[in-house]
Amino acid sequence: MDNFGDRLAEANRQTQTPLCMGIDPHVTMIPALFGNATAEAGSEEALSAIANFCDACVKAATGRVPAIKPQAAFFEMQGPKGMQILQDLGHAAIDAGLLVIMDAKRGDIGSTSTAYAKAWIGHDALFPSDALTINPWLGIDTLEPFINQADATHSGLFILNRTSNPGAGDLQDRMVDDKPLYMHLANMLAPIASARIGASGWSSIGIVAGATWPAEANALRATLPTAPFLVPGFGAQGAGAEKALAGLVRSQDHWQDHWHNHWQGGLINSTRGLIFPESARDATSINAWHNTILAKIDADKHLLNSI
Repeated sequence: MDNFGDRLAEANRQTQTPLCMGIDPHVTMIPALFGNATAEAGSEEALSAIANFCDACVKAATGRVPAIKPQAAFFEMQGPKGMQILQDLGHAAIDAGLLVIMDAKRGDIGSTSTAYAKAWIGHDALFPSDALTINPWLGIDTLEPFINQADATHSGLFILNRTSNPGAGDLQDRMVDDKPLYMHLANMLAPIASARIGASGWSSIGIVAGATWPAEANALRATLPTAPFLVPGFGAQGAGAEKALAGLVRSQDHWQDHWHNHWQGGLINSTRGLIFPESARDATSINAWHNTILAKIDADKHLLNSI
């Protein structure tokens, strides 16, 4: 496989969008069309509905967005068979040509990090992915096992840097030596990212940079010019397209006999806004739901490309 940064750049180009479909199977939000997701956690009834819903999400995403981002917690809460659904989802999405960003936010020390890395990073992992989100706040040394596994499997990492939650600043904004902690972290990550740049000019090592902090995204881009950004917070979480795109880069290339302007340098994630839009609540069939989701994908792609 190619460097993850190269695969991401190509997926952005082919789909002409940085839009990423988050897949968080909130059981209270899955339409009854797919089954009874609110049945007892881990029951066959709930599992069937979740599996049906995830399968439909992958079908809607295929060929239209570069990546999906499943959130592991919603599968873990369903027990072992829930994790089987996550495993199957990863395989199905990879087979469909989608990049899979496993949002598991792993992070620990030594052999524990090595075990997490082997379980979650790479197409041959038990929970297959193209990239994994990881938490660096136990120290830079804790990243080494994840980086080694990513290097060995041509995979990527998205390292939590400046997140979009309201309390992120409690620690990330703390000033140390006249700079906020998130910028100290970015400076530490810069040489790691620059050592893993592919032919596209993009690294396999990226960061999570929340859409609700565009000024911070600009500062992070200046420090990490080649790192892909995974940007949560777009859509239902409140950030508009302009804020979400603050850390990305406009690119122009000649493709299919036309010149195209498109966004490179990361993924703009939308979860609730994309898989649980208000417009889909009254769908009376799975086919109607599917068409509504396709329309929402197209609308969000148009919105992002209009900036």
